[in-house]
Amino acid sequence: MATILIGSLLIGITLGLLGSGGSAITVPILVYLVGHGAKESIAESMAIVGLISIAAAVPYANAKQIDWRSVAYFGLPGMVGTFVGAWLGGLAAEALQLVVFGSVLLAAAYIMFRRAKGSGISPGDTDEPIHRAPIWQVMLEGIVVGTVTGFVGVGGGFLIVPALVILGKLPMRLAIGTSLVIIIINACVGFAKYEHYLLAHEMTVNWQTIMIFTSVGVFGSIIGRKINARMNQQVLRTVFAGFLVLLGGFVIFHEGSKLVATKTHAVTEININSMNDADFKISPHII
Repeated sequence: MATILIGSLLIGITLGLLGSGGSAITVPILVYLVGHGAKESIAESMAIVGLISIAAAVPYANAKQIDWRSVAYFGLPGMVGTFVGAWLGGLAAEALQLVVFGSVLLAAAYIMFRRAKGSGISPGDTDEPIHRAPIWQVMLEGIVVGTVTGFVGVGGGFLIVPALVILGKLPMRLAIGTSLVIIIINACVGFAKYEHYLLAHEMTVNWQTIMIFTSVGVFGSIIGRKINARMNQQVLRTVFAGFLVLLGGFVIFHEGSKLVATKTHAVTEININSMNDADFKISPHII
């Protein structure tokens, strides 16, 4: 229970501090600390991040800091991508999913490093005219992010926010509020698809874990927002990006070794079976 409380508090604080990144540590905490299976953890992560995002999105909605046009063009195609990603995730080996997850963490770290080194000025902060990207490009980005979300259970805030700023030309705060709504949509679709898969295989998520992570995570996000107001954002993102590099590297090494071991074992079995078949064919001539 202590592990669950500490892990959920850490997720909430991360979301409050950075506006994203909480889902990046949810799956590893559920797999390596709580001890749940990869597919159950991915489904639980979607439920936890989706519920926390609902609570986090309310203040943005009240302040009218959600761009519903971007929700439609980015979020709705993302639902299709999330469904496809979750379907593929159900077919993939758990170790493969976690290796891909680790790779996504490294990509997230790279994006955060770049944002930490940037000027921090978003398009909406200048007086220059706004030129939004073509709608098809925004929709395609939504599908890609949704597919990643569905396959590895990452909410995608670290991918969605830069996409909304760069392609949608939204101010940072408006992009964060909009991304929360998109995360909620993707999480709902992904969770429904994964839960359907789990039930079909006589498994399910642990609802007690989900509710504890959600309630403590919401509390942690409040703490994170208060800390956020007193700390340098660039330093925070740099430190967290470094943490993601270490976490992603660990996941890739740990799960990659399982894939290599499984492949080696399979090749060995094939060779043994081939030798047995050869012996069977040769033995009659010897007799």
